[in-house]
Amino acid sequence: MFALRRIMDGLSHQGGGSNSNSTMETFLSNYKLGKMLGFGSFGEVKLAKHVLTAHKVAIKQLSRQGIHDKGMTEKVSREINIMKLLNHPHIIRLYEVIETPTHICLVMEYAKFGDLFDYIVVKGSLPEDEARKVFQQIISALAYCHTSMIVHRDLKPDNILLDSKCNVKLADFGFSNTLQDGHFLKTSCGSYNYAAPEVISGKWYAGPEVDVWSCGVILYALLCNFLVHYSNEAASEQFVFTGGKYSLKRITSPGARDLISRMLVVDPLKRLTIPEICQHPWFQRCLAPYLAVPLPQLLQQAQKIDEEILQQVIKMGFDPNQVIECIHNRKQTQATVTYYLLLDNRPKVLETYTRAQLEGTSENASYNILTNQLPSPATGHHLQSCTEYGGTSSKLQSAANRKWALGLQSRARPQEIMMVVLRALHELTVCWKKIGHYNMKCRWIPGTAGYRESSMLNDPVHSIANQHSIETDEAIASANVVKFEVQLYKARDEKYLLDLQRVQGPQFLFLDLCAALLAQLQVI
Repeated sequence: MFALRRIMDGLSHQGGGSNSNSTMETFLSNYKLGKMLGFGSFGEVKLAKHVLTAHKVAIKQLSRQGIHDKGMTEKVSREINIMKLLNHPHIIRLYEVIETPTHICLVMEYAKFGDLFDYIVVKGSLPEDEARKVFQQIISALAYCHTSMIVHRDLKPDNILLDSKCNVKLADFGFSNTLQDGHFLKTSCGSYNYAAPEVISGKWYAGPEVDVWSCGVILYALLCNFLVHYSNEAASEQFVFTGGKYSLKRITSPGARDLISRMLVVDPLKRLTIPEICQHPWFQRCLAPYLAVPLPQLLQQAQKIDEEILQQVIKMGFDPNQVIECIHNRKQTQATVTYYLLLDNRPKVLETYTRAQLEGTSENASYNILTNQLPSPATGHHLQSCTEYGGTSSKLQSAANRKWALGLQSRARPQEIMMVVLRALHELTVCWKKIGHYNMKCRWIPGTAGYRESSMLNDPVHSIANQHSIETDEAIASANVVKFEVQLYKARDEKYLLDLQRVQGPQFLFLDLCAALLAQLQVI
């Protein structure tokens, strides 16, 4: 069983009769309150439904009196201000703050599966691939926080929530603080079992390195269903683990052992940094494309307005100019609450966000296939280029209101589109393996036969589900090896966009491959 006893914060319930309940409902008139989800230090958390969109939210009701009595006014205010700044797919979203005479109500994203602590208690040690996925999402959220000059300081499974698809949602920024260049922190905070030695000993620390330590303990817990325990005795300015050592025997993966051992280093100067963690081979394995997007591009993408969601909000009666202004200025209004609730709850898969959507042209930028049309023998549909804007000035004048995209586009079914593409890859002796429902890693060596299965060509329905073998012989070291990814994701108007991204290899060879693929697809 999980080694740490969970310590729940006590809550002294204040008397609240029907009058207080009706008053609260008046202030929360845009929401229909539901069952109790839990308790915190200053109040309770309730499930609620947004009346306009019918989407679920979690409302954290903080008692003003409780906050004042415990001298936590500044702490709560800082937490709210920090949460307002954050906009990341793996950080819990704060939709709005509603103030009443007795409470401060935080309307937040609802995480259906609760916290990671309970998840580990129920499931025990996670399979390595699942633990890696969770860890990758935690690190992605943490990297975003540090780039935004925010350190969490209380990372633990209790503060990591899971949504309906078991995706990570980093939460509880009560001990967080902003970072300033040249300034250090000294507050000893967070959970003792996850806090870095320098935090427990009351020494000065920069900030990000203490979050790295906590992540190391969390990864150990994910893989072992057990905590790295250490004593509370200081020796030579460092805290020692049980007898000065801790065991990694429970972890069978050499890569995971190496990563954890380099994160749980007592000397913070020798501890891995977040960028170094992201480059570690164990972390890089099966990394979703959207998590590999450079943070500057991710920050830029987060500021863009989704046109489809915007149109839905406008149809609900909101003024489009006010909606756009409020989103750009990060104002919390009913319009922005509606926008973000629709955005967060639309049917989507995080893995469909590829680097091609977020990255601009650079040394490692993706090269996208541009064509006019690709016939699909199964349905007669065509894959069309999204670069619809021609050279005439009249067309370019309307480009500001339309989105550019690069790739092959079609209204055919995803399985049928992939069937056409896989046949072409088969003819070009490209080898591949599936890493997502419509996402493959591919490798092409000119003059080398690929690895393929004939059953795939005769079964279009199961062609995507089959795991096509790709030899993992790392001994193949050739300057002519081209590695790339194929991704199919959903665009607007029930269309699908096919994108190819070069990962490794000579650029011109990759372009030659693209040209050959276009020829196989009979579009050039």
